[in-house]
Amino acid sequence: SLPLLCNLNNRQICSDYTIFYSPVPATPNNELMVLRQGSADAANAVNAGPGRLYAKSACLMDVSSNRILYDKDCFSPLPMASTTKIMTCILAIENGDPEAAVSVSKYAQGMPDVQLNICEGEQYKLGDLLYSLMLESHNDTAVAIAEHIGGSVEGFANMMNEKAASLGCNDTKFVTPNGLDADGHHTTARDLCLIASYAIQNETFQNIIKTPSHAFKELSGKRSFTVNNKDLFLTSYDGAIGIKTGFTGRAGYCFVGAAVRNNMTLVSSVLASGWPPNKSYKWADTKSLMNYGFSNYSIQPLIDGPITLNPIPVKDADGKCCSFTKELPVKYEQHIFYPLSGADNVTLKINLPEYVTPPVNTGDVIGSVSLMLNDTVINETNITSEVSFAKYDYHDIIKFVFDLFLI
Repeated sequence: SLPLLCNLNNRQICSDYTIFYSPVPATPNNELMVLRQGSADAANAVNAGPGRLYAKSACLMDVSSNRILYDKDCFSPLPMASTTKIMTCILAIENGDPEAAVSVSKYAQGMPDVQLNICEGEQYKLGDLLYSLMLESHNDTAVAIAEHIGGSVEGFANMMNEKAASLGCNDTKFVTPNGLDADGHHTTARDLCLIASYAIQNETFQNIIKTPSHAFKELSGKRSFTVNNKDLFLTSYDGAIGIKTGFTGRAGYCFVGAAVRNNMTLVSSVLASGWPPNKSYKWADTKSLMNYGFSNYSIQPLIDGPITLNPIPVKDADGKCCSFTKELPVKYEQHIFYPLSGADNVTLKINLPEYVTPPVNTGDVIGSVSLMLNDTVINETNITSEVSFAKYDYHDIIKFVFDLFLI
């Protein structure tokens, strides 16, 4: 097998299959380079989890990669109450004008508590209603926004479901824009984290959910309002960003949170985290999840620099070397950062042929390298030729004539 030279950050850390490299004995063309080996102590800490959670379902996810760092039945469909409004808000931001006038319908006015108590025929700026939606979770506001953006609640629900599907939410169905209990209205803790991870990357969304209070008027100027942020997590956890509370009789207490520390942003979701009078369970669950994530994970390089592999011989169709020595240089370079714990193993699976047969053209795929985190492929890169080799060159012709006369 060929020796390998591994340079990360311009620093040689392995060569000739030393400490960090071990070949896979199955075939000489499938080799494994170990870049990082996890420790047993770290594995024990990771496997211990965040401790007891009250929530029926929970998920903790890194925003930069969408890697799930912890889950408790996170793929189980459940009602999600007003955490629904995360999707309502981000769709309104992306598809609406914050200065646009939103007219209130009779249907919107008739929504049950919690309400802003808007009235049929009134008009509000869309941007103002988004603060009402996210800070105090007003159900009438959600319907007014949905009708303005989607033409109807049904039309807006279709937009919500299309967006969820585009984000990879496989077990989510939106029926309402406010999260009131409705047959078929459900998501999973994992899907909620995907939605939240997407939403908080929008600056306008983040500004809204972090705002302590917002004052505004109905466009005629006859009525004034002030809405206040009800998210206690925002002021009780270091690095907290928000995001959204929820409660219905079916869903129980729900919360989707986000926090950032040491350049790592995490989102969490807890569903069915108790029922009255246990209103504080969702905060306790969220803090436990966040503490677990920040204690055990940090953003680190999976790989950050070039790895030079030995060149591949160029041989003829019979596997014999061509005239003089021809070699195909092989280069691999990636800069990938990822949330890692001390228990994680990072390896490269190298799939290259023993030799290549000309002609070889620049850009031809000659093999691949897979970057693996534990048993999961994180990145797969085709290795392409940076040079060309003709089927025959003048050296080959001279060798052919020479061999002919020797015979």
